[in-house]
Amino acid sequence: MKRKIALAAAVAASMLGVAACGGGSSDDGATSATGKVDGAGKTIKVWLMVDAESAWKGVVDDASARFEAATGAKVNVEYQQWANHLTKLDATLAGSDVPDVVELGNTEFSKYVFSGGFAELNKGDFENSGTWLSGLSGACESEGKVYCVPYYAGARVMIYRTDLFQKAGIAEAPKTYADLLAAADKLQAGNAADKKFSAVYMPGQYWYAAMSWVKSTGGEIAKKDGDKWVGQLSSPQSVEGLQKWVDLTKKYSKADVTKNENEQAGIFSQGSGGIFYGNAWEQGVAEEVRKDPNDPNSPLVPTKVKGKLAAAPLPEIPSFLGGSNLGVTAKSGNKELAAQWVKYFTDSKSMEGLVKASALPNSTALLDKAAADNPKIAPAALSAKNSWFPPNAEKWADVEKASILQTMLTDILTGKKTVADGAKWADEQIAATLNEA
Repeated sequence: MKRKIALAAAVAASMLGVAACGGGSSDDGATSATGKVDGAGKTIKVWLMVDAESAWKGVVDDASARFEAATGAKVNVEYQQWANHLTKLDATLAGSDVPDVVELGNTEFSKYVFSGGFAELNKGDFENSGTWLSGLSGACESEGKVYCVPYYAGARVMIYRTDLFQKAGIAEAPKTYADLLAAADKLQAGNAADKKFSAVYMPGQYWYAAMSWVKSTGGEIAKKDGDKWVGQLSSPQSVEGLQKWVDLTKKYSKADVTKNENEQAGIFSQGSGGIFYGNAWEQGVAEEVRKDPNDPNSPLVPTKVKGKLAAAPLPEIPSFLGGSNLGVTAKSGNKELAAQWVKYFTDSKSMEGLVKASALPNSTALLDKAAADNPKIAPAALSAKNSWFPPNAEKWADVEKASILQTMLTDILTGKKTVADGAKWADEQIAATLNEA
C-alpha cells in the first residue's frame, strides 16, 4: 500500500486563487457535513481509486444510497487508476470541471493541502474523528485545521517462518523487543550453515523501518520551530532508536545495504530468512509468485515458504501506515453535499464493510472489533494502534525524492559515517530541503 508522490510542478500555480486565505481553506470557512442540504436535482462527482471497485464496491453503493436518501442528491462515482491519477488530477484541478470528492494515498495528500486543493472540514462532523489513525490523519492537518478524512489503512507487521521458529524451539511470536532479539539469536544459530541466511531480513535503505525504530524511542525526523523546520535525527532520543535499528541490521541481516524494501518479499521467498518487516499483504507475495514475472496474468505458483509464514505485530515498534484519505475539492460547487457523502462513506457502518474486505478501518476505536471480525487482518489491526506519519511539511516529498534518509542509512551501515555524524548530516539536508523557498 505504500504510494509514492509524483506531483506536477504546476500544482501550486494552478491552485492560486482557489484558496486565497491559504492552507486549502474555502472562502467561507470550514465546510459542514451535518447541515440540512436540499440536493434535489444535483449530482456530486466522486473519484475513488480502483481498489474500491474491485474489493468493496458494495460499501460504496451502500454509502451512496444512504446519502441519496438523506439529501435527494445523486452520486456519480468514477474509479481511477493509481498509475496516472495524480497527473489526471493536476490537469483537472487546473480547470473548472472538478470532482467534488477525491481519494488520495495518505502520503500524497500533504502537498495538495498546502497548495490549496482541498476545502477545510469540520472534524467533529465525522464519526470516530476523535480516534482517527494518526498515520492517516497526520496528512490531513495543517495549523489546527483539517482538510481530509481518513478512509482505510494497511499496516506493517513482522512476517516470520513458523517452521524455523518451531525448529529453533521458539514457541510463539515475540511479545517484547527483547523476545525479538532472543528469537533472532536462535534463528541465526540454527541456520549458521546457510551463509545467505538473515535472521531478520532488513534492506539497508528501508527508511520506513529505520524511522519506526526512531519513533519507538521518542525520536522525531523533523519539527517546525516558528516558521522554520529543524531536523531532529541528531537528538538523543532519535540517535538511540537509530542505533537500535543499526545494531539489529548489522547483526542479523544479510540484505543489501544499498537497496530498499521493494523486493524483500520476493527475496525472502527464496528461503534464506527467518523474519522480515513488511506490509501485511507481503506475506502473500512471499508465498506465491507469478510463473512468468513479466506477465501480470501469469498463474501464481507456490514458493519455498508457501504455508510456512505467519504474521504478528513487531513488538514495541510503531508502524508506518499506508492507506488513503478523502478530501472535498476547494473548487467544488457542492462542498456541503460532498462532505456529507464522505461522512456516510467513512462512518462505522462503512468501516464494517471495509473490514469484511480485509482493509483496516480508519479509527483506533474500531481496531479490536476489526481483528475479531476478520482474523486475517488481526496482526495488522494490532500494529495500526501505534502508528506514525512523516513530517507534515509542504516539501516533504522533496526529502524523499532526494533520498536523504536512504543515503544516511547506507553511509552508517557501510561505516562511511557514524550514527551521530550521519544523523547530523541528515538533519542539515532535511532542514535545507524543507525550508527552501
